[in-house]
Amino acid sequence: MAKVVIIGGSKGIGLETVKQALACGHTVTAFARSASGIRLSSDKLRKLDGDALVPGDVGTAVSEADVVIQALGVPFNARLLRGPITLFSDATRVLIPALKKARVQRLIAVTGYGAGDSKASISLFERLPFDLVFGRAYSDKSIQEDLIKQSGLDWTLARPGVLTNGAKTERYDVITDLQRMKNGIIARADVAHFLVNQIGSDQYVGQAPVLRGRLQGVPN
Repeated sequence: MAKVVIIGGSKGIGLETVKQALACGHTVTAFARSASGIRLSSDKLRKLDGDALVPGDVGTAVSEADVVIQALGVPFNARLLRGPITLFSDATRVLIPALKKARVQRLIAVTGYGAGDSKASISLFERLPFDLVFGRAYSDKSIQEDLIKQSGLDWTLARPGVLTNGAKTERYDVITDLQRMKNGIIARADVAHFLVNQIGSDQYVGQAPVLRGRLQGVPN
């Protein structure tokens, strides 16, 4: 069992990952500005309030970690406002030095389908609405990915498609071939399932798979 720090652990994918990591027996630190408000109780859970952009907060969070999962998000309405989104890259610039100082080598980060080289697989029909709604956030996620890839850490980037609040199915595709990457929907709980499975695995170290839910009865 590992000591796992989940950055962004109070909501969305991060909170789902906290729940599933605890269920697997890991010791979990949920780190977020609102971590103390998490409605979970376990002797293996530490709720740590802090800001992912403050080096001292991040350093405290990761100081004794074996694995760090970065699962940051911005509210949907923030994507519709004008101005740049820099949370993902700014937080990563804080996180990487903190991990190196703490001698934490394993980093698993959630970005998204459309970040980095996966954007090339988005069809022309999808490109305009994608850029209008997600473009600023995903431009920053692409910078985030580059920073992680150049970090020298043992990294895995998870690129989920369109997220839903559905139940965990454990039926989803993990696509590493750029030629096969396509958009799709996937439950946050299934993304969390993938993340937790990577805690003790090196299968996808140095890779950035797209995660896409699979319809019942449809083969991989």
